[in-house]
Amino acid sequence: MSVGIPTPVVAAPMAGASGGALAAQTSAAGAFGFVGVGYLTSSRIQEELSLARAQLRLSETDTLPIGVGYLAWQLEKDPSSATDLLNVALSNRVQAVWLAFGNNIGRWIEYVRSYDAISGRNQKTVIFVQISSVEEAVTAIHDWKVDVLVAQGSESGGHGYRAAPPLLTLVPAVLAVLPKDGPPLLAAGGLSTGGHIASLLTLGASGVVLGTRFLMTKESFYNEAQKKMLVAANANSTVRTMAFDRARGTLDWPEGVDGRAIYNRTVKDIDDGVDVEIVRENFNRAIRNGDPEQILTWAGTGVELVTEIQTAQDVVRELHADMMKHLALVSTLI
Repeated sequence: MSVGIPTPVVAAPMAGASGGALAAQTSAAGAFGFVGVGYLTSSRIQEELSLARAQLRLSETDTLPIGVGYLAWQLEKDPSSATDLLNVALSNRVQAVWLAFGNNIGRWIEYVRSYDAISGRNQKTVIFVQISSVEEAVTAIHDWKVDVLVAQGSESGGHGYRAAPPLLTLVPAVLAVLPKDGPPLLAAGGLSTGGHIASLLTLGASGVVLGTRFLMTKESFYNEAQKKMLVAANANSTVRTMAFDRARGTLDWPEGVDGRAIYNRTVKDIDDGVDVEIVRENFNRAIRNGDPEQILTWAGTGVELVTEIQTAQDVVRELHADMMKHLALVSTLI
């Protein structure tokens, strides 16, 4: 993988969940962590990056071995402030940036590369781009010349394209158009265990991205009510929906995007046609009260396979050991 890690696992940049502590502890254990910008301001991003640098005991001039993930549609809403958001990460010498969900992602890739050239960075910023179709992959490979491709299947928690195929269909389809000298391909969607990682590596992926598994860590921003919901969830608990975006008023996502979360009354009310203002009022009250019947908890389809809250470092170590066990088993079949 382009970021030089011993464990081929990336912790996804999850808005409202992935901060400096989660990113730093993931990277410290030998995987690679991201801060999810989401709706953070420049000053809040700086706080999280400073926290990560402090936890990793690095000087201000050291490369920061984590990444920062951006919602490209958020950058496109206000291009003048977008450069400030990007500059915070780039001036902190983060190792990577991640771009997803935009109509003009190429513009931001060009900006990052121009920044690197002007600043004279010895090590270029590694650019991850998330895709959900072969067509998007071809554009990312040939037009944008991205450093890392992330193939997101329909099983993923959080936002994604509702037309995305399942991961085991998407990965081979992308590999079929990937040049021999093309970027590494990471697989994302419903992955929770070392066995999952081993299966994707044998399929041809260079590594994997896990989201829900890292939501269930002590370092994630999720509160106790959300973490309890994740621990209690089963394979049938999640649903793809725009109900929570309607409740929050976050409706500027590109066409075709929705999100996978744990089903609860907020989704039911939207599906049943309850007035959105009433839903929004109930949703905001639930946030204040920590009511699991109505709060938002993003989760992928692999949520049932994780039943405890661990530290990020323990998660990485467990994933690595489990992955190696399954890879060794596969080798005996050859």
